Order: sequence, then C-alpha cells, then structure tokens
Amino acid sequence: MRARRVDNNHREIRAVFRRRGCSVADTSGAGGGFPDLVVALDGVTVLVEVKDGTKPPSRRRRTRAQMEFARGWKGWLEVVKSVPEAHALVDRMRASVRR
Repeated sequence: MRARRVDNNHREIRAVFRRRGCSVADTSGAGGGFPDLVVALDGVTVLVEVKDGTKPPSRRRRTRAQMEFARGWKGWLEVVKSVPEAHALVDRMRASVRR
C-alpha cells in the first residue's frame, strides 16, 4: 500500500476554510476517488478536491477514480486550485443559504 499524496497547497486551503468558519474533515486518505475535504457551513456541505494551481494542467488532472466518483456524486463537489478559489467557494456557500 502506498502513501496518499496531497498537493502542496492542501494545508493552506484547508486552513482558509477553517478561518472562514467552516467545519472541515480532511478525507485525503480515504481513497477510491473520494475528494480531499468535506467542507460545511450553515447547513451546506461541499466535497472539495484540492489541486495545485501552480502546476501545469497535465499535473493537475483528476485521476480516473476521482472522475468516476464525481460522475456518480449527486451533491456539490468542487475542485479548488488556490486560496482565492477557496475564499470564492465560501462566498458561494454563504450565498446559497441566503436564497
């Protein structure tokens, strides 16, 4: 069994969600294509796959297992590549509650 790798920005993005008041479960070791983070705020839950936006596109591709998981998932799933994208996702989560 090989160790799961996380992207270089994983810790920083996880910290952004927590600083913005989200509950965060780090599921990066779950395997089976399951996303890296489960993020919740005000009753809204999003599965988050973290990718390193500083890497070339070929190095940020989702694995086959990740794509298969995403195809079958019926909830909110996002790919976040940077700190600004994490902040934008929190803003979208908050906005979805106000509707």
